Amino acid sequence: MMEVRAKKALGQHFLTDQKVARAIVDALVIPSEASVSPFPVLEVGPGMGVLTQYLLEREDIDLKLIEIDSESVEYLLTHFAGMQGRLMEGDFLTLKLEKLFPGQFAIIGNFPYNISSQIFFKVLDYKDQIPQVVGMVQKEVAERIAEKPGSKTYGILSVLLQAWYDIEYLFTVGSGCFAPPPKVESAVIRLKRNGRESLGCDEALFKTVVKTAFGQRRKMMRNPLKPLAAAKAAREGWSEEQLADFLAQDVFTLRPERLSVEDFVALTNLLA
Repeated sequence: MMEVRAKKALGQHFLTDQKVARAIVDALVIPSEASVSPFPVLEVGPGMGVLTQYLLEREDIDLKLIEIDSESVEYLLTHFAGMQGRLMEGDFLTLKLEKLFPGQFAIIGNFPYNISSQIFFKVLDYKDQIPQVVGMVQKEVAERIAEKPGSKTYGILSVLLQAWYDIEYLFTVGSGCFAPPPKVESAVIRLKRNGRESLGCDEALFKTVVKTAFGQRRKMMRNPLKPLAAAKAAREGWSEEQLADFLAQDVFTLRPERLSVEDFVALTNLLA
């Protein structure tokens, strides 16, 4: 029987626990207001199909798959009927999702640990098309994404994702459930699109403010954000004294992990 060799360069650890696989698939809940039935779903990195087998059983979804590893592609084509037309060989990070899905679609997968953050950044680019994501990631990454303000693990991804999604930490998965076992624990999270249609600020500047603030997360925000404040001062024709007064506001004495999404929206408007 053909087996796929896990490749370190692709961050592959194959889930072998069938109960966990079924629980991950069951965690995908098609939105009740979905206008399309069956609902389009993209599985990222199916590997040897441990999730795929259960996804194919579901009549409420129309499954497509993207896999970068040619050995896994060959395995899936050999072991699963009806893969032709569903399975693409390629890199999710470079995929033009709007060509594949004209409307809404959900994402599910055991995400390769080395690109899980990049996967979530890509989800943000398509947030209006993706109402839900169910993914298994490194436990640390899951905790960071789901974390609330005030914690040391709260960071860029926490703020950017929580701006647009409600995040649930569903369950932890031990390393013994994989082959080869990873050195870290894993966790499954679910992202459901919240009702927010706009942030009420310049979205590009919001991203810049969040990323810049967390670039020096141990410092008060007046340090990393000073260049953005100086740019505003130049636009407004402020004196040095006016800039100093602006940076003396309470918000600039805080560290970034203290700020909620709404606080960052207000800060973005302040700097605009």
